[in-house]
Amino acid sequence: MVDPVIMWFRQDLRLADNPALTAAIETGKPIIPVYILDDIHSRSWKLGGASRVWLYHSLNDLNKSLNGHLQVFSGDPEKILPSLAQEASASKIFWNRCYEPWRISRDKKIKENLSIPCQSENGSLLWEPWTIKKSDGTPYRVFTPYFRKGCLAATPPRVPLAKPGRINFFSLQISFAKKIADLALLPESPKWDQKMMSYWTVGENAAYERLNQFLDTGLKGYKEGRNIPSRQHTSRLSPHLQFGEISPNQIWYAAESAGLYHKAENDMDCFLSELGWREFSHSLLYYHPTLPESPLNRRYNNFGWADVDQTFLDAWQNGKTGYPIVDAGLRELWETGYMHNRVRMIVASFLVKDLRYHWRHGENWFWDTLVDASLANNAASWQWVAGCGADAAPYFRIFNPTTQGEKFDPQGDYIQRWAPDSHKIHPILDHGKARAAALSALKEMP
Repeated sequence: MVDPVIMWFRQDLRLADNPALTAAIETGKPIIPVYILDDIHSRSWKLGGASRVWLYHSLNDLNKSLNGHLQVFSGDPEKILPSLAQEASASKIFWNRCYEPWRISRDKKIKENLSIPCQSENGSLLWEPWTIKKSDGTPYRVFTPYFRKGCLAATPPRVPLAKPGRINFFSLQISFAKKIADLALLPESPKWDQKMMSYWTVGENAAYERLNQFLDTGLKGYKEGRNIPSRQHTSRLSPHLQFGEISPNQIWYAAESAGLYHKAENDMDCFLSELGWREFSHSLLYYHPTLPESPLNRRYNNFGWADVDQTFLDAWQNGKTGYPIVDAGLRELWETGYMHNRVRMIVASFLVKDLRYHWRHGENWFWDTLVDASLANNAASWQWVAGCGADAAPYFRIFNPTTQGEKFDPQGDYIQRWAPDSHKIHPILDHGKARAAALSALKEMP
């Protein structure tokens, strides 16, 4: 009897440039492709509603690419994998590494306790956190030297691997396997996901198409255009990246080629540095596992956050603050599961500086409503805006939501699309007074 190997898919729902899958195929043994929905170890960081919807469609796309051979499970991988290995008489397990603290500790236990060998690869980052350090061996806390002196001076990212040809699957009926539909990833009622997903095409092929479309029409002029939310200059690749339908290596090398072809080197450099921010966020989370819960700058443990008025928080979440650019962003998020990055900064500033609510209220809302919700990016970005993170915007830099709208949506196109009635809503607060109160709280912080 041939002993198969297990390929455990996680945040790498693709066939091309998948180092663990390639390594599994190179054993010459038949493969059992597996996905496990783990809501046990993730605890409070289990996937939010919008991400679960994306995962449902992404798993269906992957299963189609695997000719229906994907074995799906729900529960504790520490129990499921040994049972699966025993039932299939598997000889080895392959996976690509993940970097969330709960996944790192879980994977370590699995490696220690499994009776068969495990092989892990890097399929999600250009540079893994432990490969980029300062000359004294400590991790970077400021982005520009991290990216310029660290990443760009390091070994270049791995060249993407080709999509494998024929995959030899191991066929067996596993008694405790589930169907994708049994994972309860979609909302029951109301079915809000249908409107949201009308804005997206999910899966590996869709990710390639989105990349090529962006490189053809959005890369030239990206450096300036990415700040204007009504223009098509953002890549919108973030959910595809988060679920691993495309790798950062594929994007990196394709962007380099396109930048040269379009004579848009400055735009290309700016776009690659955005990939660098993703790497930096993962590095911060790796070296500071409490990043999603605690301020990196411990001084902010003593900041005087305001008590939450649920009516005001609801107004922010639902895009009814009376500040049009803020309302447009939050309504775009609610309808599409996405928000333009410049507007993310504006709505975040409004929450933590105008309302003076703890940044975790925003972090939790984004976690549930974004299709690209990433623990590393989300935590690092909210701390950046709140002034308590690495390389943070100082707390005293407070965006004026009115002038931000005038600057980045001068014709009002974005506001007209998402919140045309916002100017009729009475503002929930006076920005001038809120700004003064925020600066006063900063001054009083011990």
